[in-house]
Amino acid sequence: MTTGLAVPPRGAAAELDAAGITSPDLRGAYARCRALNAEHGRTYFLATRLLTPAQRPAIHALYGFARMADDVVDAPGAATVAEVVARIEEIRARMRVALSGTRDVLAEEPVVAALAHTVDTYGIDHRHLEDFMDSMAMDLTITDYPTFDDLAVYVHGSAAVIGLQVLPVLGTVVPQEEAEPAAAALGVAFQVTNFLRDVGEDLDRGRIYLPADELAAFGVDRELLVWCRERERTEPRVRRAIAHLVARTRAIYRRADAGIDLLDPVSRPCVRTASVLYSGILDEIVAADYDVITHRVVVGKARRAAVAGPGLLRAVAARRAPGVRRRTR
Repeated sequence: MTTGLAVPPRGAAAELDAAGITSPDLRGAYARCRALNAEHGRTYFLATRLLTPAQRPAIHALYGFARMADDVVDAPGAATVAEVVARIEEIRARMRVALSGTRDVLAEEPVVAALAHTVDTYGIDHRHLEDFMDSMAMDLTITDYPTFDDLAVYVHGSAAVIGLQVLPVLGTVVPQEEAEPAAAALGVAFQVTNFLRDVGEDLDRGRIYLPADELAAFGVDRELLVWCRERERTEPRVRRAIAHLVARTRAIYRRADAGIDLLDPVSRPCVRTASVLYSGILDEIVAADYDVITHRVVVGKARRAAVAGPGLLRAVAARRAPGVRRRTR
């Protein structure tokens, strides 16, 4: 029995062949995850091109599941909170069934099926997925975070665990637990970068992901942010607060980047390129004079290409170099 999923395009098919994924339906499920990554995570997808073909499907599956859950929370429309909660819990239930292997969920939720296959292949801790779903549920009831410690609870599940999920796929040259703090930190750095980039859009959804006490130190509160958004102007106090948070986020990147050399050499170019590209968003925020209220900054195609090109050369060189013993557990 087949699910009617689309046949993977040539690039995806080569990756699936390299990963040893042969079931037509499962290949279709992975192809769907890859399409989600290519459409919604351009910077992230570009960085995955620097991984070996065999590694890419797993990264796409992890991204695809995260994107699917996130879209349920953020989807516009008339759905009530209760309806969104029900959908999130439905996804969680299917995730648990798929991870337990008690029932085939491929036809019902192919993205979940690809996720379960990846988790089983790489021995990813199920707790990381539960923590992620907990954070998705938090988005439905929490709209402000008083301190960075409060925000850290949400960010652990929405971002730090993403770094921990991908770590077994990337591989390490040290015991995995030694690389986990840096992997978690990189996930946090990416997430806080998103928060800074998306202040205006998040305000439109009624959410503020910046710690209230640190904003207050510069005389900024929700009322002022909404005032700026409605009038399409960025008040100087807001610029100073964003500048402070950009500096704080750069410090998180520095902690995360220290762990890149703990990864399998073939994975380092990808992660280093992703870090440079994502931290480049902070550079664009600075270039925009910290105006994240009236528009959403992006890293231009020219800069992405300039960063990815050397990364590709490093990736090819790493694949040709004499092997370094890889440890994934």
